[in-house]
Amino acid sequence: MPSQSPELLRRLLRAKDRMDGASHEEWPVSRLAEVSCVSATHFARSFKEAFGLPPHRYLLTRRIERAVTLLRETDLPITDIAYSTGWNSIGTFGRTFRDITGKNPGDIREQVRAEAELAGRVPACVLSAAHRPDLTMAVSEKRRQESVPTMESHLKETTP
Repeated sequence: MPSQSPELLRRLLRAKDRMDGASHEEWPVSRLAEVSCVSATHFARSFKEAFGLPPHRYLLTRRIERAVTLLRETDLPITDIAYSTGWNSIGTFGRTFRDITGKNPGDIREQVRAEAELAGRVPACVLSAAHRPDLTMAVSEKRRQESVPTMESHLKETTP
């Protein structure tokens, strides 16, 4: 748990909310510190302590999350997605995208298209079952089995 005061955490959240709301904008530490009403050094150190990431890395992560959403939900060219999410360089966008997601933007788009094609051939009930958590039986079935004595439990009780 961060050892910061509730007032400082509110100030940090204010800056974080601003980044979330306008991740395509430039957010140097000095600007974020002004939003939080603290010094730039104190802001950077406190932000990392509170949220586990430096402010710049947090901003990059938010931009990449937005880019992934646009890749999945639109047919915009990757270049347009990069610029609309706040990147000034396609190379930096691609490198940071790979660092954060482990894949290239084009690979993400191909994966989504392949899943959409597969979805057209596989019944919806099968797809939804495949995306459920890995449960081998229902909770109610487990409870029923626990309440019904088995031959093994009976033998354990009767043998000394």
